[in-house]
Amino acid sequence: MATQPHNAQDSHGKADVRGVFSTQEVRRVGTGTTTRKTVQKTFWFIEQNGKDIDCQPLNTNYIPSGPKRKITMDELIAKFSPEPEFYLNSVFPKMQEMQRNVDNGDTHREKGENFAAEYEYSRALKIDEENVRANFGIGLTYLERGDNAKAQDIFQRLVKLEATFEPEHKHLFNEFGINLRKSKMLQESLEYYNRALELSPNDENLYMNIARVLLELKDISQCVDYLLKALELAPRHETSLKFLAWLIQKQLVPADKLEGVRTALKMAQNGAAPKPKAAG
Repeated sequence: MATQPHNAQDSHGKADVRGVFSTQEVRRVGTGTTTRKTVQKTFWFIEQNGKDIDCQPLNTNYIPSGPKRKITMDELIAKFSPEPEFYLNSVFPKMQEMQRNVDNGDTHREKGENFAAEYEYSRALKIDEENVRANFGIGLTYLERGDNAKAQDIFQRLVKLEATFEPEHKHLFNEFGINLRKSKMLQESLEYYNRALELSPNDENLYMNIARVLLELKDISQCVDYLLKALELAPRHETSLKFLAWLIQKQLVPADKLEGVRTALKMAQNGAAPKPKAAG
């Protein structure tokens, strides 16, 4: 069923919920005879996908921002009140404005118009400084023009946002990681991929990308270990196999790693995983 602009039903049944809701909290202020009650109202952006309902706070610009949490339909009905007019008049227009800025930034960046792209991304970040696409976009423009100091600031912001590592941003995640490495921001690149690894410990591509960084850091032993770990997870991972073959050809594999590498290459032919002990 198509997503509705706010909480709604159609003639075919219940629609997924999408819109702004509020909660109220009564607090007591003061002591003794001066005690009085205050009501604090908080606005939330609620979005339902199937059985999952995400609840996200609004920032001061009325944009959904910050960490999401899961709630149940029972919680939504019992604790939250719909705010359809506030959503349609205040929140939805701001979300559209930010989306336009990010889209314009992407268009300029794809054309190599980095300063125009930076302007559009900056406008989006004034509305929501935690917008992942805008942060990726402006970070990439900084890296592409060699402004590593500004890129470092964006990097520090991105690694703190769990949304950075969500599947929907995979393409931007990969592009940013590659550009960090090419810009010789190797320690940042290592931290970036290791943070992703904490959230996706079984992603063979992350191990292979870390291996690339370790090669540039001239830590060949660790580089080999991470490639073997990638192949433990995906024995026929083509990029890792080619990487190992190249290391052997260049005679870069440490003597104590040769047996493990040969075993991994042999196992790949049969599609069987190397033994875990091979990746130290």
